[in-house]
Amino acid sequence: MKKLLLAGMLGTSLFAVSCSATKNAQTSQNQRSEFLKLKGDWQIVSVDYDKGFKIKPFDEGADAQCFVGSQWKLVPNNYTGSYSLNGGGDCPSFTQPIKFEVTNGSTFMFKKIADGTKAKQNTVGYALTLISQSENQFSLEQNVPFDGSNVRVVYNFQRTGK
Repeated sequence: MKKLLLAGMLGTSLFAVSCSATKNAQTSQNQRSEFLKLKGDWQIVSVDYDKGFKIKPFDEGADAQCFVGSQWKLVPNNYTGSYSLNGGGDCPSFTQPIKFEVTNGSTFMFKKIADGTKAKQNTVGYALTLISQSENQFSLEQNVPFDGSNVRVVYNFQRTGK
């Protein structure tokens, strides 16, 4: 009888653990699907903010309007990518490697990776909120500190490739 009771308790424990593992796997799979939706090549088609402010996103030293037309490549299987500014006028031309992740299905976080360094060596990054998303478009919102308050900046992306 003790063996039967022990077997029953062990079976219940394994069932509880397996349900918990299944739930965690589903949560992980849901977050993975958010990554896959962002997979591919994207272009920023507009940057919306109060033009009364001079915004220089991501500590690049370039005006926010320089990001219009920038190309973003997102590779979710290893959470790497890059963004490239096209240059022209007062805008620089460069490509910046990044490491990114999407957390809670709505926060896009990334950090810039300098040549010769590993992502874990860089502790500075950027968090943007995913405010809309479809198969071929998404928008990210960033609150940029400016003179003791925040300026809302929205980056609108359009898919350019798979």
